[in-house]
Amino acid sequence: MRPVLHGDVVAVARLLRGLPAAARRTRMLQVIALADAADTHRKQTGRPHPLWGNGSLMGVVLRDVKGSEPPLDDTDYCRCLAMVFDMVSGLSLRSQSLA
Repeated sequence: MRPVLHGDVVAVARLLRGLPAAARRTRMLQVIALADAADTHRKQTGRPHPLWGNGSLMGVVLRDVKGSEPPLDDTDYCRCLAMVFDMVSGLSLRSQSLA
């Protein structure tokens, strides 16, 4: 998976906000797996994956994200942002411990 940028976090949080709270963690894990697969495809072919993009989280979810970014006084959106940050930071910690 490509390095996670601010836009990735926002895009995934916007996607998760549209899902029931109970489904969000599973969808986030799917997005991470698809970003990994897309990045592998990009490295092997030199081209973005036709469905999952360039290996970024945003590339996976962009076509499914609707509307504009909610304001930060939207507590549900903030919960989604926190979930994305938590899961992404967990990935970073795991990859550092493997190195």
